[in-house]
Amino acid sequence: MHKGGHGGARLLVVDDNKVNRLLLARNLELQGHHVATAENGRVALEMLRAEAFDLLLLDIEMPEMNGFQVLEKLVNDLQLRDLPVIVTSSLEGLDNVVRCIELGAEDYLTKPVNPVLLKARIGAGLEKKRLRDQQKELVRRFATPEVAQDLQESGFSLGGKRVRGSVMFSDIRDFTPLVESQPPEATIDLLNTYYTLMFNAISGHGGIVSLIIGDGLMAIFGAPLPLTDHCDSAVRAALEMIELIQLFNVDQAAAGKPQIRIGIGIASGEMVAGYTGTNERATYTCIGDTVNLASRLEVHTKIADRSILIDGATRAGLRGDVELDALGPVTFRGKSQPIDVFSVKLGQ
Repeated sequence: MHKGGHGGARLLVVDDNKVNRLLLARNLELQGHHVATAENGRVALEMLRAEAFDLLLLDIEMPEMNGFQVLEKLVNDLQLRDLPVIVTSSLEGLDNVVRCIELGAEDYLTKPVNPVLLKARIGAGLEKKRLRDQQKELVRRFATPEVAQDLQESGFSLGGKRVRGSVMFSDIRDFTPLVESQPPEATIDLLNTYYTLMFNAISGHGGIVSLIIGDGLMAIFGAPLPLTDHCDSAVRAALEMIELIQLFNVDQAAAGKPQIRIGIGIASGEMVAGYTGTNERATYTCIGDTVNLASRLEVHTKIADRSILIDGATRAGLRGDVELDALGPVTFRGKSQPIDVFSVKLGQ
């Protein structure tokens, strides 16, 4: 909730009657709030889009744009639809009340408004706003910006849709011996540093990390938001990941600490992306043959002794000048036909 100097909320009073605006604003300021006013719906919308408010007190009968029209605009605006609105109107009739509530208003109070009731309604509306803001903050903290945006625009529902993109799997080589050679605190610190570097490279090229398992991760390029050059983006991210690990190892060596190596597998094609799990606990991920192949390619980096392996579909989708070594066809578990595998040369 936006706080002022005295801890009050920032409210916007919208009423075409100047006397009503002034008296209501004064009453709310005496309660410790910070109040701005607008004489009609058009001006109110301009103000709402220009600065942050915690709650809107809205009249219905106004020139240029009435209260109903304001509510319709708000409910269709991703940035404003969670703003609490209390309607204060001289219009009577159940139909008007129902229409306002259906358009998202928190409450409908008829004029003259009882000040004690209004104070209670404002308090309840502000508390709902605080909880909604807290919920948004939690989503931003535990989901990537792209997933948070998808949740805000589309809402949450289990299931998925077909998309075309690239999937990456990354893993630390010989991680088990490393864990056994140092205290658990040192391993946690190492992992946190590793993930900080990997997340930066992946998100910097338009990808999202959808899964973390111990020392490994899965990243998606092309979902939930489309990515035109998803093959290039995934490979460029992989090259940056390797570069960051090399720089990290220089510092590790200087401090007498263990160095790490990683293997990365990338596959591209069609997959199903969406939320899996239950209504109580779910995650955004992708499933399909493309995902399985990316995982197999990551495992194969150990056998081929290469850092980055990609499939033929990823190679075909590259638009930039990326140097590759063709390793020939490889038969992977679960695949009936051999897959052409390519190694990405480092230092590009």
